[in-house]
Amino acid sequence: MTTTDLALGVLGYGLRGSLARTAHRPGNGARVTLLADPDPAAREKAAADLPGVRTVADHRDVVADRSIDAVLVLTPDHTHAELACQALRAGTPVFLEKPLEITVEACDTILRTAYETGTPLYVGHNMRHMPVVRLMRDIVARGEIGAVKAVWVRHFVGYGGDWYFKDWHAERRHTTGLLLQKAAHDLDVLHWIAGGYTRTVQALGDLMVYGGNPHRRAPGEPKTADWYTRDGHWPPSTQRDLNPVIDVEDVSLVNMRLDNGVLAAYQQCHFTPDYWRNYTVIGDAGRLENFGDGPGAVVKVWNSRRSGYRADADAEHAVPDAQDEGGHGGADPLLIDEFVRFVRDGGRTDTSPVAARMAVAAGVRATESLRDGGRPRDVPPLDPDLAAYFDRGQTARTRN
Repeated sequence: MTTTDLALGVLGYGLRGSLARTAHRPGNGARVTLLADPDPAAREKAAADLPGVRTVADHRDVVADRSIDAVLVLTPDHTHAELACQALRAGTPVFLEKPLEITVEACDTILRTAYETGTPLYVGHNMRHMPVVRLMRDIVARGEIGAVKAVWVRHFVGYGGDWYFKDWHAERRHTTGLLLQKAAHDLDVLHWIAGGYTRTVQALGDLMVYGGNPHRRAPGEPKTADWYTRDGHWPPSTQRDLNPVIDVEDVSLVNMRLDNGVLAAYQQCHFTPDYWRNYTVIGDAGRLENFGDGPGAVVKVWNSRRSGYRADADAEHAVPDAQDEGGHGGADPLLIDEFVRFVRDGGRTDTSPVAARMAVAAGVRATESLRDGGRPRDVPPLDPDLAAYFDRGQTARTRN
């Protein structure tokens, strides 16, 4: 190993294994040297995908290995607190994939452990590195639409039946709900663009489509090899081999009031034919809207005059192209770049453990609201000492 490479340990090599592959850059700053997964098939795949990696079944073997410079926790969401806190207490910097955890209490436990040990914590909300998101935020920061007053987000999850109703994502005990697990990205972006965190939330939702599908796998039976196909499984009623238990909603509508007065709405549907996100940001001097988020996407701005609807906006900004070799529209390599730099040098990052916690908190309370007839819920604030510590860039304490 070159002297410039960080030695990375990885916990879990399932659906998020692409981040491990992105981080494995021998001779270019980082390499995965040790990976744990209880599944022999996952370990075999990791050994083939990551040349030179050593694989083990027990995550504790990674956490205890003092040759590891940092750990990537890529396991299911409900395991994050246990695994991340073990590594943080061992003094090993941690990368956590979103969402931070599935309860507010578990999120706060992770943040408090990082605070008390002084061990660096990084949460990978990769959408902050997506070109379309950064472009929208830059447009807002330049004042092109004035002060933000409202944000509307629609998320059409065209592959939802494949991605979220064929494994552990379909169960409340593992996710709380998809307003947390899937929406954590969008809630974080909404907060980032609007410049505030959700204070009050109200939601409605239902399990409208997949709950009535009787074609379930038997308990303990693994997913089939064709569980996901880009062009197949349409319409949703043709889905087969769904998870034995399905008790999360497949459509949800959320209203929010942020702590800076901005009003926001988020809508998520898992049985649409198309997959894309649409953001509308309205200021007191104009509005913007994205049309697509990949190659050829644009963000349009209307801000010069009143009119009926007009497709010819006052300004049209092309979304910069990005290489997607690492996933998520080219964001994942940038995410890993930032994490490696953070472990080496410290300092502030574009992602934020506090923001990650607040996205989860909004998702948790929204889920509680929709399961309680839509009664509003207040989102609990974070302990001010923890918020201040992370806002300072995690530099105020010495590692124990």
